[in-house]
Amino acid sequence: MSIQYKLVLASGSPRRIELLAQAAIEPDHIHPADIDETPHRAEHPRSLARRLSREKAEKAAEQLRTDEQYASSFILSADTVVAVGRRILPKAELEDEARDCLRLLSGRSHKVFTGICLILPNGRTRQTLVETRVRFDRLTKLQIDHYLASGEWRGKAGGYAIQGLAGSFVVKLVGSYPNVVGLPLHETISLLQGAGYPVYDRWDQGRG
Repeated sequence: MSIQYKLVLASGSPRRIELLAQAAIEPDHIHPADIDETPHRAEHPRSLARRLSREKAEKAAEQLRTDEQYASSFILSADTVVAVGRRILPKAELEDEARDCLRLLSGRSHKVFTGICLILPNGRTRQTLVETRVRFDRLTKLQIDHYLASGEWRGKAGGYAIQGLAGSFVVKLVGSYPNVVGLPLHETISLLQGAGYPVYDRWDQGRG
């Protein structure tokens, strides 16, 4: 009889949970890993996304090591970084931070990097990185003020959520749309499937 491994998501992001659900994947356990996300000096945005996703997975694995229920699980983590050139934009918590981000993004292109890390039940680690290019229209002060009033920006990398009102700012997107939301679905599914997680088991059960 084959062993049925469980899946732990080392993130409490509702967006990542919803994206996984879109592919009929429901984590057996949600275990957010709280780490210091401060970039290292001169760290490239893509390197930051890879490092943070790995550190989140490793911390979750360490915390669950003595948990009999989830010690031998697939542990999935991700981290999304928004950057203009080499400048890394914050995950805005203050309105002034979000305003600065939107002013910087206005009328120009930026990149969204998501690092994905998967720790297998045998302890091995697999990683991938996805890049999407996004261009915003030139934003007026009125647009920025109203968007800030919506509150959708709070806690979002780059001060915006593309799946919400800010989707109307986008004039061009090259690459994975789910990557900008927070989890590149195609690459995540490929990573899980390649590692032996039964991704498609629920697909033939109907979605209602």
